[in-house]
Amino acid sequence: MLYPTLFLVTLALCGADVSHLEHEPSTEPPPPRPYAFAYTAGRFPGHTDRHHAEVSDGSGVVRGTFSYVDPRNKVRKVDYVADKEGFHPILSDAPPELPADSESVAKAKNRHYQLYAKIAEEHASYPHPAVAEAALPRQSAAVVAATAKHAELFRVIAEQHARIAAEREALQKEEESLPLQELEHE
Repeated sequence: MLYPTLFLVTLALCGADVSHLEHEPSTEPPPPRPYAFAYTAGRFPGHTDRHHAEVSDGSGVVRGTFSYVDPRNKVRKVDYVADKEGFHPILSDAPPELPADSESVAKAKNRHYQLYAKIAEEHASYPHPAVAEAALPRQSAAVVAATAKHAELFRVIAEQHARIAAEREALQKEEESLPLQELEHE
């Protein structure tokens, strides 16, 4: 039978020695590796509100800087060193030095600002010159016919409502002018 064999195997495993799992491995952590990174970011194009750069030479010492805009819209900059002794920040209120634009980026920015100024100038007048009378949407023949039909039906219904209201008013005046006795006989 399979069940007694399975029971005996389970019982043997429960009594197995697991003491080797209780001890931490004694291998040393790997040595630190050199690295460097940096980034600059913003909430929309052309706007920078945070910067971070960090360098490690592989000796376990990390040097870096970061900046951000605080809730009072003030730029905060922190230079720091992190080593075996801990994290050592140096706070500053000065704006961070951002990396200089390359020649191609500077040309692209200049072109962008020129186009932006041109578009802003074109849009300064109202209505916009590109929106001429001819550019406005026009109604098709079907829409013109349906609009005319709707207007005619509205006119007919309004005349009927006016006639019915006049008839009711005339009946009410007639009833008010009749003596009470005539109303009781009817």
